[in-house]
Amino acid sequence: MPLSERSFFDLYAQNFVRAAVAIPRVALADPAANAAQIARLYADAAKDGAAIVLFPELAVSGYSLEDLHQQEALLRSVLDALAALVEATAGQEALLVVGAPLRLEGRLFNCAVVLSRGRILGIVPKTYIPNYREFYEKRQFASSRDALQREIDCLGRRVPVGADLVFRCDEIPDLALHVEICEDVWAPIPPSTYAALRGATVLANLSASNITVGKTAYRHLLAASQSGRCIAAYLYAAAGQGESTTDLAWDGHGMIYENGELLAESERFRDESQVVAADLDLDRLVQERMRFTSFADCATAHAGALSGLRRPRPRSSCGGRWIATPSCRPRPRSATRAATRRTTSRSAPWRSACAPPGSGRSSSARAAGWTRRRRSSWPPAPWTGSVCLGRTCSPTRCPGTPPPNARSRTRSG
Repeated sequence: MPLSERSFFDLYAQNFVRAAVAIPRVALADPAANAAQIARLYADAAKDGAAIVLFPELAVSGYSLEDLHQQEALLRSVLDALAALVEATAGQEALLVVGAPLRLEGRLFNCAVVLSRGRILGIVPKTYIPNYREFYEKRQFASSRDALQREIDCLGRRVPVGADLVFRCDEIPDLALHVEICEDVWAPIPPSTYAALRGATVLANLSASNITVGKTAYRHLLAASQSGRCIAAYLYAAAGQGESTTDLAWDGHGMIYENGELLAESERFRDESQVVAADLDLDRLVQERMRFTSFADCATAHAGALSGLRRPRPRSSCGGRWIATPSCRPRPRSATRAATRRTTSRSAPWRSACAPPGSGRSSSARAAGWTRRRRSSWPPAPWTGSVCLGRTCSPTRCPGTPPPNARSRTRSG
């Protein structure tokens, strides 16, 4: 349905979009089990009205496998898991963004796979490969700059590949997504900076960042500053429980920022899988970019670098649904002492090591932790529209049962 025909109370008619960050409990080297859990969390988030659902880096296989990522059996299982996720997204308009190791052109890449409506819309390899301190990813993975082809055959379809993909929505012109992976945002000039100058309003980061003392605050600083400088929304999903604790600890940190302001954050060190969501104000981002003249000046100054970014073309349509009016309860902000963080991060490996084999945890989703950045209540309603999937396709809304709506929401399951 065109925007002009939508109800005034339609969430998307007012240029809002709901985004979700999912932190699953990973099963190392078991892509089939991980795909099943990813599909469940994705379906829950889509039912709650999310247009974008982001998962951590290498969530299909697990991050801490090191050289096992090069095993032929694992790589075949990853492709089978992706085929299962393609089926899980059939009939769903929400965009699924998930991490997986993929062999392209005879080299192994740490990739983000973008799926919707039963198709792989694009594959984004990691650009900056860390090889310092506790990281030695160059031993296993190549950079996106080493990918020679711009399209590959994947599961029987031609799929665009590259860190230059921008996923744009046809029905909602201001909704444009760029994806980067972990270390990319730690670099002096992240790939998402160029994407924002090219028009991306939502930036997503799949991460497997381990936890050290003080790192949580630094992650907040990175996400806040990147979303603020780029005048964009920034989604961040880090690996959580289930990863190997032989050398490192993992806290499952998920964040959603909008123009430097935190909208939603996951519970760190949580044993169960969880999802956090927030409603992004695209009008706010577009208006701020228009008023901040230096943003356009910077885009002009880097026009040469921006010309290589690829945009999508219209290829699909989206369904619609109602979203109920929320109650607006501001969530109290609590500061965690450094000593508490140290204790939790040190105890996390013991909790993982002492858990009985095969003791996977799962539970039905439950709503909790409403927060809103703005005090005014929002009465949303149904929305429909078509999505522009161009050379790098794009997402759209999904139908489902109307839950309470709010600027941000936290679920566990």
